[in-house]
Amino acid sequence: MKEEHCNILVGTLFVLFIIYLVYNVIYFKEGLENAPSASANTISSSSSLSGIAGNATTYAANIKQKTINLNDTLLISKYKKDYESIIVNLDDLLNSVMLQTVCNIDTSAVNVPAKLVESMKILNELSVSKEALNKVMKFVDSYS
Repeated sequence: MKEEHCNILVGTLFVLFIIYLVYNVIYFKEGLENAPSASANTISSSSSLSGIAGNATTYAANIKQKTINLNDTLLISKYKKDYESIIVNLDDLLNSVMLQTVCNIDTSAVNVPAKLVESMKILNELSVSKEALNKVMKFVDSYS
């Protein structure tokens, strides 16, 4: 009986070790030695880094640097077609979800106006999301 428990324990530890290795391999990123520090990636809201008064120039420069770092990471010019494909597919998904929302409005309930209003709120949020996607597409299209 003890040997069986030992086998189960060893097997469980082995499986956990494999999961740990897989997790580390999946989330491993090349070039981490060149990655900017966490403090360089965040825009602090402390008074010394806020955009108020004399700190406005430094604050604007920090925002600009963050934008440059993010654009360097995204490589928009290189992956423009892939990003456009993502946006188009997400737009199609939103259209389908919007249709599903319209088709699933519960009109049989006693409290129909409340259900209708809730469904319309969801539909409106999806519509706003589509507008945001259009803006993102224009941004991606601006890269050559």
